Amino acid sequence: MQYGLIGYPLKHSFSKEIHSLISNYNYEIHELKDDEFDIFMNKRDFQCINVTIPYKQKVIPYLDMIDEDAKNINAVNTIVNRNGKLIGYNTDILGVLATFLHFDINIKNTNVLILGTGATSNTVHYAIKKCKAKNIYKAYRKNSKIKGDVLYNNLEELYDNINIIVNTTSNGMYPHADDSLLIDLNKFNNIEYVLDVVYNPLKTKLLIESEKFKKKSVSGLYMLVAQAYFASQLFFNNNFGKDNNLIEQFLDLSNDKTKFIISECDKIYNKCLSNKINIVLTGMPTCGKTTLGKMISKRYGYEFIDTDSLIETKINCKISNFINEYGEEKFRDIESDVIKEVSTKNHLVISTGGGSILKDENITNLKSNGIVFFINRSLENLKPSSDRPLTSDIESLTKKFNERLPLYKSTCDYEINGDTDFDVRINDIINKL
Repeated sequence: MQYGLIGYPLKHSFSKEIHSLISNYNYEIHELKDDEFDIFMNKRDFQCINVTIPYKQKVIPYLDMIDEDAKNINAVNTIVNRNGKLIGYNTDILGVLATFLHFDINIKNTNVLILGTGATSNTVHYAIKKCKAKNIYKAYRKNSKIKGDVLYNNLEELYDNINIIVNTTSNGMYPHADDSLLIDLNKFNNIEYVLDVVYNPLKTKLLIESEKFKKKSVSGLYMLVAQAYFASQLFFNNNFGKDNNLIEQFLDLSNDKTKFIISECDKIYNKCLSNKINIVLTGMPTCGKTTLGKMISKRYGYEFIDTDSLIETKINCKISNFINEYGEEKFRDIESDVIKEVSTKNHLVISTGGGSILKDENITNLKSNGIVFFINRSLENLKPSSDRPLTSDIESLTKKFNERLPLYKSTCDYEINGDTDFDVRINDIINKL
């Protein structure tokens, strides 16, 4: 292997795609189990590699040299093989700083709570300290191998003080996106930002929850992109990627080098995000979701999925027949299963059933990798249908419309005028993306 990533597991990784957006070199994803790790590192049969969980600290004894920043935090995420000598770096630090700059997060004089005590938490702590935070606390569990500053059970003493929360654990990471939250965000009274180093899904439950409370949320995707960019500079012996004082320079946005790096990372981030984000369409039956979704799919290269069609394939009959025989509750359970499965995928246009917004879990799953657009078509332009037993006549349609309208509005990211021409709706959605 010439260039690549080692770690375990790696099925969730976006690294290969990101490096392909940076430059034209062959970057491989190489899953290493514990019993394979020692053999791989002793063999040294690679030019440059990135390192992720669980090996960021385990690789250190195999290195001939280690960068000062990586040494200080005791974690390495990039190894360069220079004439047989392995040199370790940590570009995650710069990835964190780039994230702060991109999202205009001012760390100075803030109180920061870091969830977790592992290698990534050390990196985040180091970067935040460089930005002169007022206080930094690490939360940990009683059974944690590495202790922090405050137990999760004792966080009440910080509820009024914390301004920024950063999750550095794997909580909420695919394929465990429905993990229970580590903290109750509603109890923190002065939160400004919630950050999560997890990038798959694009939004964890933690971030979706933070948006409910009108907090600014930031996923780990930008950090991933930025650290990959800096790693690529090291791969090709470009000192531009690792000046001795680059961290200090990064704290000054007026610096031309910083501006250039951020602009380069922005381009890669935007491309990666556009390749991953789903367009989710919600709204009443006959509002035009399916037609709209197919048109967007055809024009912009998204795969189109209609959840009602998937459900009918799964139950092997019409939804109307199923509801008539088994009831709405049984149907909603199947609908939730289908939505959960579909939501793990990327670059889709998803047309949902009219009642999909009735369950919170559906909205959480759809938002994990998607932006939700409510197609708000006026009641007078909707049509009852015998194929839809819950809205088969004008009375039931009117009742469902009035019941669901507040839910459609409260659960969407954007509202689209469903009474306009399809081209107008499509342009509105694409512009908002």
